[in-house]
Amino acid sequence: MAVYTEVGSEALAAFLEPYALGRLTAAKGIAEGVENSNYMIETTQGRFILTLYEKRVRPEDLPFFIALMRHLAAAGLACPQPVAARDGAVLRRLAGRPAALFTFLAGLSPQQVQDWHCAALGSALARLHRAAEGFPESRPNRLSVAGWQPLIEDCRAGADAVSQNLSEELDEAYQTISAAWPRTLPSGIVHADLFPDNVFFLGKQLSGLIDFYFACTDFYAYDLAVCLNAWCFDGTHSYVPERGAALIQAYIRERRLTAAELQALPALAAGAALRFLLTRLYDWLNRPPGAMVRPKDPREYLTRLRFHRIARGPEAYGFAGC
Repeated sequence: MAVYTEVGSEALAAFLEPYALGRLTAAKGIAEGVENSNYMIETTQGRFILTLYEKRVRPEDLPFFIALMRHLAAAGLACPQPVAARDGAVLRRLAGRPAALFTFLAGLSPQQVQDWHCAALGSALARLHRAAEGFPESRPNRLSVAGWQPLIEDCRAGADAVSQNLSEELDEAYQTISAAWPRTLPSGIVHADLFPDNVFFLGKQLSGLIDFYFACTDFYAYDLAVCLNAWCFDGTHSYVPERGAALIQAYIRERRLTAAELQALPALAAGAALRFLLTRLYDWLNRPPGAMVRPKDPREYLTRLRFHRIARGPEAYGFAGC
């Protein structure tokens, strides 16, 4: 979440008029995240999240995301639900951008990730994959292998100023990872962006998953690899095997991993690290002036990428068999 587009109180009140949600009482921009503009909206009937879609979200993909969230909620997964206006419309426009209103999920994102957070996440991730099995739509992952080379070219001019010889390292990583990328693994709908700030907890209970705007059709194990990157490195950017073990074992209790999926983890984790390194690098080099957004340091994912490129098998991630 972030705020790229500022919206005044009068425009927000006018946007809410077609909804049966009472009167606007408060609104606050949310600075966390990097992709869309988000506001916490309070009305006389409760709290809601308003999202204005920007950057990498394509308007033609929005019905897919809306339908997926409805499908997952119907299957029992706690995730935001789109709020329809009186005429039944969910997607509208605000400040020249597509916009939608969502239910508010209670909970807090973990500030200090613990093993038990990772276990709860692993279970929820597997349940998400299983819940989405009956979803009839699909969407390609445009930030997988085919999308990396264009991002490398977009970042090439400024890459070496961020880290010495980074442009050359990106080229080498792309060649190595794309050559090792698996071709046939179990696949379906994945979240593809399940970072700690997209997972809420109430006490020690996972209370909800948010931000489905990178959801797509890809390998289930790729989604697990994204989470290994996002949750299993500590503040010094060192991998924590205990977190990885908790994540993988909890996932396996809900959905078994094949031997091929486990063996592919180093390549998938390296690919996930490269994907987030590239998008963070692009955002670092192309921050819009005046935007209320905190660009994330791409060098964190350079460290992760280097770890994955020397990993050998699932044991490197804390997996000891089951």
